[in-house]
Amino acid sequence: MSKLKAFATSTPPAAAAQPMPIPMPVLRVPMLNRERQLFAYEIVFHREPGDEQTLLQSVLSTITDGALTRLVRGNRAFLNLPVELLPEDSDVLLHQPRLGIVLQTHVATDAPLMKRLQQMAERGCQLMLDAADLDLDGSLAIESLLHLVQFVRLDTSLLTPEVLQQRTEQLHARGIWVIAGQVNDHATCQRCMELPLQAIQGRYLLIPQPMAVPVLTANRLSMLRLMRTLQETNPGPVELGNIIRDDAVLSYKLLSCVNSAYFALPRQLNSVQQAAIFFGVTRMRNWIDTMALCSMDDRPPELLRAALIRAQMCEKLAIGMPNTQKEMAFTVGLFSLLDTLMCAPMEFLLAHLRLVPEISDALTGRGGPLAPLLEQILAWEAGKLTSLNAQPQRIQRMATIYLEATQWADQVYASADTKPEG
Repeated sequence: MSKLKAFATSTPPAAAAQPMPIPMPVLRVPMLNRERQLFAYEIVFHREPGDEQTLLQSVLSTITDGALTRLVRGNRAFLNLPVELLPEDSDVLLHQPRLGIVLQTHVATDAPLMKRLQQMAERGCQLMLDAADLDLDGSLAIESLLHLVQFVRLDTSLLTPEVLQQRTEQLHARGIWVIAGQVNDHATCQRCMELPLQAIQGRYLLIPQPMAVPVLTANRLSMLRLMRTLQETNPGPVELGNIIRDDAVLSYKLLSCVNSAYFALPRQLNSVQQAAIFFGVTRMRNWIDTMALCSMDDRPPELLRAALIRAQMCEKLAIGMPNTQKEMAFTVGLFSLLDTLMCAPMEFLLAHLRLVPEISDALTGRGGPLAPLLEQILAWEAGKLTSLNAQPQRIQRMATIYLEATQWADQVYASADTKPEG
């Protein structure tokens, strides 16, 4: 592969040249505070029956070699795995003050395990009890567990609004931070905003808010016009530079991203035209769409990262397809959350964009060659890829693609979030 071709695949040459260990299948699930900023990640590990020892060794290796820290970018994170698997003599979590463990309620009746948890808590390990809909009153065992944990997660899908409020207020009064889990619609999210919660977690983040009449701000209409121009005119390098020439912020972010250390370019690119010649027009058109969406500072950063992850995963899954479809796959992933980002129905937005049928059909669920790519990603996000419906090789491939995509998305978002000097 030529150096230019290596750059065009969005993979940094340094990473491509070094053999990488087989990544562990994991998914990071964000918890957001009431300002819609990241509070913590939950790290969910893919498990198969009977692989507990393999899982344990992989988890410990992931922690000690720093891979997990890179995945969560140094933020607070909770590992969702059976605490019984952790070896008694392992202090690995005690050296990672930002890493904690999700506990299930059954540990309260395991005396030896409770003793270990007591020791871990005393040494600063963060513990979260996944209480679901369990009544937290009246059990001495649960009471002992509540004395150990700093966080309790309640399942909003199993509790009435009245019970959710009551339990949240009781835990808050005790000095325990409460996480609302399984918040899968915006009405529930809005109710949670009125409670003394530390964070909210659920699928609500990825679904559009219901709007009686879609209303786009001038900034978003301008963004749609830019995206439509990029799709319709098939610009060359010079035309591409002219299209965004007057948008100084967008041009700055675009060049900051492509010139970042992540890509390790042999020389600095000083214009959009140079970048389009170096990377190719289609690649740069995708990058402009990416930078435009990342400029939406009124949307949760984790939502923007999710769109970037999907874009990169779609493109990687399209390897082996014709080049034109591979290029379209990136757009499918990126635009798959466009309705949520823009707070408008997908059909309404597509009417403004006039995308090619392969893209619009995938985005609206009508099928086409790119729809299966997006379906795979949605299944991965929902944790529905298991040995029952997927071969181990397919799960491993998805794990590799997902981890590469998160690294890419985090780097791109960090570059896009850079503010021009002066």
